Amino acid sequence: MKVKTISFKNMFLKSFSLTFFITAIISTPIFTPRAANAQVQSSSPGYNEAVRYVRSFNFESLRLAIEDLIETFGQRYPKGQYYFESLGNLEISCDFILDSLNRDDNSVRADVLKLAHDLNKLRIDALLSNPLLDFEKLLLLKRKRGQLGLPVNHKCNTGIERTGYDNEIAMLAPVHTDGILQTLFRPSESLFVGEMDLNFGAKKLLFTMPKSKSWQIFEIKTDGSGLRQVSQGQHQEDVDNFDGCYLPDGRIVFSSTASYTGVPCWHGKERACSIYRMDADGGNMRQLCFDQDLDLHPAVLPTGQVIFSRWDYTGPMHIYLRPLMVMNPDGTGQRSVYGSNSYWPNALYYPRGIPGSPNKIVAIIAGYHGVPRMGELGIFDITKGWYQADGVVQRILARGKPVKTVIRDNLVDKSWPKFLHPYPLSEKYFLVASHVNRKSPWGIYLVDVFDNMLPIHVQPRYDFFEPIPLIKTPLPPSIPDRVDLKRQDAVVYLHDVYAGPGLAGVPRGTVKRLRIVAYHFGYPGMAGPDKIGCGGPWEVMRIIGTVPLHEDGSAMFSVPANTPLTIQALDEQGKAVQLMRSWFTAMPGETVSCVGCHEQPKQIPITHNRLAATRPPVQIEPWMVRREVLILKETFNRYWTNIASPAITADNVLIKRISPTCVRNVL
Repeated sequence: MKVKTISFKNMFLKSFSLTFFITAIISTPIFTPRAANAQVQSSSPGYNEAVRYVRSFNFESLRLAIEDLIETFGQRYPKGQYYFESLGNLEISCDFILDSLNRDDNSVRADVLKLAHDLNKLRIDALLSNPLLDFEKLLLLKRKRGQLGLPVNHKCNTGIERTGYDNEIAMLAPVHTDGILQTLFRPSESLFVGEMDLNFGAKKLLFTMPKSKSWQIFEIKTDGSGLRQVSQGQHQEDVDNFDGCYLPDGRIVFSSTASYTGVPCWHGKERACSIYRMDADGGNMRQLCFDQDLDLHPAVLPTGQVIFSRWDYTGPMHIYLRPLMVMNPDGTGQRSVYGSNSYWPNALYYPRGIPGSPNKIVAIIAGYHGVPRMGELGIFDITKGWYQADGVVQRILARGKPVKTVIRDNLVDKSWPKFLHPYPLSEKYFLVASHVNRKSPWGIYLVDVFDNMLPIHVQPRYDFFEPIPLIKTPLPPSIPDRVDLKRQDAVVYLHDVYAGPGLAGVPRGTVKRLRIVAYHFGYPGMAGPDKIGCGGPWEVMRIIGTVPLHEDGSAMFSVPANTPLTIQALDEQGKAVQLMRSWFTAMPGETVSCVGCHEQPKQIPITHNRLAATRPPVQIEPWMVRREVLILKETFNRYWTNIASPAITADNVLIKRISPTCVRNVL
């Protein structure tokens, strides 16, 4: 549907005042015809607010949204042309009134409140008539104001209080600024509830709630019946299960501390969590990720894959790395899609795939330390880039402004408004929880790429989070399992170690072998720089062995499954030419393939046969090279009296061929 051209003066004003914006929309309407026709005093708070609202009204943003809705939905947006023409007429009136006010013409004072009222009403009607909002109910999380219920960025749910909350799962109907809130589930004993996930049929939802001393995953039907505990943690009070997400086949992925790993920078005092999977009844729990720190916010993409946020502390790199990862629902195909080896953004939280745009995601751009989990709202296209700001399509409420790569801690502490829990309706329109400024509560807003921000539900005494439309969503494809749980190994196929930027400038033929190293992450109470390592890795690194590299740069070899692995490229002297500053994990029976060294996620191999592909996978040659060591006779007599036939020299020193493991154990 074409937009009819209207002849009026374009007036692109500054961004509106969000503080007044909230007051004008969510409170009892102040812009009424009665108020507008009353005698207006220049000192009246309502009048002054109306003047500020009119002066700061963003005509351009609203016009762009109306034009887009007309073009995108046509007859499904039936009043689009009316909204467009009304906005043009109101802009002419605004131009005249503001010009009169600037000339101290008091004759237009009585018109200011009416103009503000009309602008406010048009804005609400035009934006809420969006066909993407054609659903009756909206799920919300309601908490007493100030009860954020979020762990800081270096902790999982084990780092927050389990009780002391005034909160509930609620439904808003209709989805409008004057909608009524109804309670779906309110826990007893002031327990925490949150981390909701609605199933694809919109009949039931998962949420997290404490049970005794641990966190567990519960399920309830959307009519409020059928409450049950899903995760089976009754006999494991030291294991927390939380943040569940439905898979297309009905199973559930979630975060759990069952791996018994500790956050190294906390010296193991805080628990780390990894992604697990379980059946719909909580059975057959299986670990999918074997990671170092926190695996958070699993969500199903339109492709059927699972996206989540992973925190890396690899080697000497002890800050800023929280890449977004994807994998198949059985744990195979784990790979980074954004932020690998990148100092910006510090973190990406609450990632979600965008409907109709398989390569785009929306996520919260957050700091490393600082405010918990919250931050700026960004749209990313993983086909455009995966490093720093290369793949950023837009930052919401910053249309047309470049996204700068700022490398600093507490990245978003001073950035306003702050966002949480984005729910994409399309690649242009989003529901989100937002904290507009320090004095405002958290509320639910409709935002778009045109810089419109419309409050859907905001109350001064409560905070609202986690908006989820109560509507059926398309079922993503169910990716079949590819694991063989009877096996304990996997296969790695490397196409060409020289492909990608990792070995840029290294002449072909330099790399002769690959060293395979396994990480062993620390336990609770026994992790970190004061327990394991300081200037380098904070974890135990166990050398498994080496494998040969073919002259064309290819290799194929077996590795232990369910083990975080890293690879080093070695020259003919066994010296490392390059290090893998991360890790990968293969599932039992999986074949993991990579193009080269640090290649981009979208890079594909050149299509021709490689030498490694024509031969069976090789086994890792163990790192147990026998070597000669010199040991004092006194040491030998004290510890190794059971070793026969030592070779004793004239200098009272014995020579014995032993393995490096023995030396380590004795010394």
